[in-house]
Amino acid sequence: MIPLSPLGFGGGPIGNLFAEVSDVDALGALEAAWDVGVRYFDTAPHYGLGLSERRVGAFLAGRPRDEFVVSTKVGRVLKPAPGDGDDLANGFAVPAAARRRWDFSADGVRRSLESSLDRLGLDRVDVVYVHDPDEHWEQAVSQAVPALLALRSEGVVGAVGVGMNQWEMPARFVREADLDVVLLAGRYTLLDRSGEELLDLCAERGVAVVAAGVFNSGLLARPEVGGTYDYRAAPPELVERARRIASVCERHGVTLPQAAVRFPTRHPAVVSVLLGVRSAAEMRANAAAFATPVPDHLWPALP
Repeated sequence: MIPLSPLGFGGGPIGNLFAEVSDVDALGALEAAWDVGVRYFDTAPHYGLGLSERRVGAFLAGRPRDEFVVSTKVGRVLKPAPGDGDDLANGFAVPAAARRRWDFSADGVRRSLESSLDRLGLDRVDVVYVHDPDEHWEQAVSQAVPALLALRSEGVVGAVGVGMNQWEMPARFVREADLDVVLLAGRYTLLDRSGEELLDLCAERGVAVVAAGVFNSGLLARPEVGGTYDYRAAPPELVERARRIASVCERHGVTLPQAAVRFPTRHPAVVSVLLGVRSAAEMRANAAAFATPVPDHLWPALP
């Protein structure tokens, strides 16, 4: 598996996730990431209908290719669709200049990756994830993964993985396909540890894990508990549990976000924690939280 920096840059927010991010702020977030030592940058066609890929590619242009790692994703092919309106129905504040079409076929994977390379301005990517194949298991395992493995053997792709918000299907992929890495979002956090079985399997099989969604979309992102859980209004029982966790963290001299970003690193399968940011200030704050030591005696005390 290609070495990843322990802290990675998640490119969803600079694809204008939920709200517009200016070019200046997006560049500032990327520059701040580089300044604090981040060398792993994750993106996807889905993020802003290619906007995230274009921004990541423009930032990395001119930097030595062997000094950074880029991952992107396949499964949603972008088709031009000129017209009015925006893409907010899919979560992104960008003009609806294209439409997404699910396609995990071998041909779709190759076409998707070719378009991604064009937007990134690269001739190869280090990691490609099969992205959200929840309703497309058969095509993903029989066509998408073999196509990526062939590209890996050709040197166009460095590593092959799957990226999902659930743990059960990635576990099937690990058992049945020759994966290098799994990107798991939101299922190994202070509030949701359901993905531990998958992480144990990955450790056993030598498959790396990138932990994403460690704040569960916002509930764990601030010392004062509040916000969303998995992009929806947080249920009262989870808000109360998060407050109990925050209280225990405070007694041990750390904040809730500091504990949230460090928690996944305790598992031996986890090689990187991916954090999505939309500004330089967010990037610096997250990097500082990640760099803060958390005492071992905190973990068994958590509810």
